[in-house]
Amino acid sequence: MTNALPLPFRLPDYRVVIAGGSKGIGRSIALAFAEAGAAVSVCARGQAALDDVAHEIAAHGGVTHAQGCDLADPAAIRRYINAAAEALGGIDVLVNNASGYGFSDDDDGWLAGFNVDLMAAVRASREALPYLKQSPHASIVHTSSIAAFHPRRNGAPYAAVKAALSQYTTSQALALAEDRIRVNAIAPGSIEFADGLWDRRKREEPALYATTLAKIPFGRYGAPEEIAHAALFLASPWAGWITGQTLCVDGGQGLSG
Repeated sequence: MTNALPLPFRLPDYRVVIAGGSKGIGRSIALAFAEAGAAVSVCARGQAALDDVAHEIAAHGGVTHAQGCDLADPAAIRRYINAAAEALGGIDVLVNNASGYGFSDDDDGWLAGFNVDLMAAVRASREALPYLKQSPHASIVHTSSIAAFHPRRNGAPYAAVKAALSQYTTSQALALAEDRIRVNAIAPGSIEFADGLWDRRKREEPALYATTLAKIPFGRYGAPEEIAHAALFLASPWAGWITGQTLCVDGGQGLSG
């Protein structure tokens, strides 16, 4: 974890399903919940990375489940969520973390974001709902983005779909409150990790990398573990009176517009 921070959370009775959990933020969220003692299931499309993270989760000694899943495919989501619930013995927390990274302003760009960033979250939530209703500490955490809050010259599809996800968070929270299911989102700023978007831009587009870095008041890119810390908090009893919120974790980046 970042700076070897000890986790303040112990969640040994939690069963956590992470849709999109093999790399970067998703991987860090999976490992953080495993370190906190939770049973963890992850899915992703890439089998090699999925196998690696499953091995890392298992090293913490808890129940582990991993399954390949194309989160743009409704039938695959249905199979995965039900298999995860069976493997873990139920679901207490659903984390919707996948992104289609739809940046191009054409139909492919828009549909990539719509199908993965938004509809995968809708569909996974729908499939998980019967299990969440049986949980004494149920919650859903979506991964949005600070891009949802500001206009963009480039990447409009990504920003618009993330804005829709943040709005869906509020409506879903209201609809599920009577079932005592909390729903929140995290809006990360620019996060850097090995072979991630900003790591590649550092090599391929150094001017863009430097310009973005200059807009972050804390003077550095974020680490995926810092998003994982927020996910742990939002899913934990310490956030038991928090629902319908999107929490920015960005080192002040959004303050610069």
